[in-house]
Amino acid sequence: MITRHDWSLEEIQALLALPLLELLWQAQQVHRAANPGYRVQLASLLSVKTGGCEEDCAYCPQSLHHSADVAGRPELEVEPVLERARAAREAGAQRFCMGWAWREIRDGAPFEAMLAMVRGVRQLGLEACVTAGMLTDSQAARLAEAGLTAYNHNLDTSPGHYERIISTRTYQERLETLQRVRRAGITLCCGGIIGLGESAADRAALLQVLSSLDPHPESVPINALVAVEGTPLEDQAPVDPLELVRMVATARILMPHSRVRLSAGREALSREAQILCLLAGADSIFYGDTLLTTSNPAVEADRELLAAAGVVAEPLLTAARG
Repeated sequence: MITRHDWSLEEIQALLALPLLELLWQAQQVHRAANPGYRVQLASLLSVKTGGCEEDCAYCPQSLHHSADVAGRPELEVEPVLERARAAREAGAQRFCMGWAWREIRDGAPFEAMLAMVRGVRQLGLEACVTAGMLTDSQAARLAEAGLTAYNHNLDTSPGHYERIISTRTYQERLETLQRVRRAGITLCCGGIIGLGESAADRAALLQVLSSLDPHPESVPINALVAVEGTPLEDQAPVDPLELVRMVATARILMPHSRVRLSAGREALSREAQILCLLAGADSIFYGDTLLTTSNPAVEADRELLAAAGVVAEPLLTAARG
């Protein structure tokens, strides 16, 4: 299987516009070759520092620029985070993702706590992923030394549509953050969001930027907007689930060996739509997102989903691909 980094905008637009069954067939061929046995990685996500972010991302209820800002929850300490990581591992997750609503990582006690969390998560045998905005070369190096598996930093949308969504950080700054993560030897988790009012050409342009990165991001989250009251995008119409299927399938064709992660917006999808995304090439899901605050109904529903689809969750010890 040839891995390309030179997909043209026209080629990607043509893929996105294919009849759905033809697109699924092409994605299937790539996915079966790259992921024999249909293994799916399960990842759990925890917000360590919630709300009060200086960025003005139009979709985000954690921005201090929006009335939806959910600030007020105290930042979590190291041991409670590790307790939740243990709970996620017991529920079957292989990756534990931790988020900080920051514009950039701050040195000092909060960063030292982040490093301790990363070390603790890795000692549990889990992959560790962090999303915390921009970072310096030295911070990236220290995260790598602590054992960080992946750093999440999404591009969100196309270069052309970006300024309509975010004004407090440039697209180039996002690309520079990705370069710093790469230089430190940490794998990339980088994707985008559909449903932000973008055009079909914008979706193709986002996928072109992602697929032109060399190497491709090891993880590519495909998110659908969850419109939240109090954000500038609160009135956006819900994304057609088949549009999400198209994005997953096209991402799989363009980046054969990346994990394509079915991420935000999955809660609004029917079981059948989620199975179509798995068929199209998604090989990771955020798993039981409510397991850390309630018992496990979400975990049981996800187990039933995977069983219905006939896919196998990756066992803990082999979940190391990035």
